[in-house]
Amino acid sequence: MERMRKIKRQLSLTLGRGGSGGGDRTLSDTITQEATSHSDSEIVHEDVKMSSDGESDPASSSDDVQSPVKVRMRNKKISTEDINKRLSLPADIRLPDDYLEKFNVIGPALFEQPISRRLRRVSLSEIGFGKLETYIKLDKLGEGTYATVYKGRSKLTENLVALKEIRLEHEEGAPCTAIREVSLLKDLKHANIVTLHDIIHTQKSLTLVFEYLDKDLKQYLDDCGNVIHVHNVKLFLFQLLRGLSYCHRRKVLHRDLKPQNLLINERGELKLADFGLARAKSIPTKTYSNEVVTLWYRPPDILLGSTDYSTHIDMWGVGCIFYEMATGRPLFPGSTVEEELHFIFKLLGTPTEQTWPGITSNEEFVAFNYPQYKAERLSNHTPRLSTEGVELLSEFLQFEGKKRISADESMNHSYFSNLGKRVKLLPDTTSIFTLPEIQLEKETMRPTAAAPDPGNSLCGKEAEPAWLPAGLV
Repeated sequence: MERMRKIKRQLSLTLGRGGSGGGDRTLSDTITQEATSHSDSEIVHEDVKMSSDGESDPASSSDDVQSPVKVRMRNKKISTEDINKRLSLPADIRLPDDYLEKFNVIGPALFEQPISRRLRRVSLSEIGFGKLETYIKLDKLGEGTYATVYKGRSKLTENLVALKEIRLEHEEGAPCTAIREVSLLKDLKHANIVTLHDIIHTQKSLTLVFEYLDKDLKQYLDDCGNVIHVHNVKLFLFQLLRGLSYCHRRKVLHRDLKPQNLLINERGELKLADFGLARAKSIPTKTYSNEVVTLWYRPPDILLGSTDYSTHIDMWGVGCIFYEMATGRPLFPGSTVEEELHFIFKLLGTPTEQTWPGITSNEEFVAFNYPQYKAERLSNHTPRLSTEGVELLSEFLQFEGKKRISADESMNHSYFSNLGKRVKLLPDTTSIFTLPEIQLEKETMRPTAAAPDPGNSLCGKEAEPAWLPAGLV
């Protein structure tokens, strides 16, 4: 036992500790220290044997045979999977050899010691998280006002990642959009929400490491010649609603839904991205800015100055995206607020006190003085949608926010009945494509020139490329 203690002391000195001056200790450091302070019986049950009835009895000095408990504990090897589970790491992580070896020398029994949040954070640093050298930059994907985006590779997993490198301006620090994105994504764990793998903070930059997905919905539309298979439209819409429902149940509003912020991989999994404008909904709700949501996907109540909104702000955008997937063209491509409202009223009818109570008291609406348009039939504009699909689209495109169908209600709409019941019962972190009955139909891919990005009308942002993972600039 004395020899084991010496080995443990040496290991705690030779392997690096996180933090400055050795103030922070890693999980393995703590286990090492506890190993030297515990009695023999607490480490490997040296004084325990199993009696014939399965109960523990004290071992006598004449016992020559090792107890089954002792043998099991000594023979057990701590695996990468054990540590991954302990530290909540991705299953495909590749731990440094010396890190895994250290745990096996110390002994598995102490691996079950409680772990604090601070201890977990320092242990992750020892593995390689939070360090720029853990990731290799491959290609530059784009650059915006605050951030540059790179395609990269993780040395820990060998998987592709998207590196969003946010420049920190002298006294200004990190942009509020980056702080929002980090704070929200850390707590959102869902199969249809982009995964934030790592955060790297240096004096000059804040780098967010996201999972890498092949393209966004805008590029997918372009590659299909703007004709997505109708079955795939349904699968993409369901996944969008599934991710939104998860957010809305947690009082998180996305506030910037558009095809460029919906990422898609080769399997057909769609994931919500770019939570830079997202907010956790608090009470009261009358303090939000109305300068949210890209113009083409902004609801009429927000266009007319409302700042009193809730989760229904996202549902109008869902309707616009649904239409765009079904027809291959944007629904309301206005270049100004006045033109955007004009497109909306021309299709859905100019609102009246009967169709939108209180609208005639809105100063901006009165000032625009729109013609009295009659509502057109949505089915005339969406020939590829079924009757149920047109009905669902109509429920998204309601003038009043409180009348729009919610994400939860939408998933139970008859439009999705042919997907079966099991797709609605999956755990949050499970993909719908784990079900054999859910399959993406093959598309006829016809590359075309990318259409102009409507997402650049807010906050003086520079033009974004056709695809940036996680809405990255």
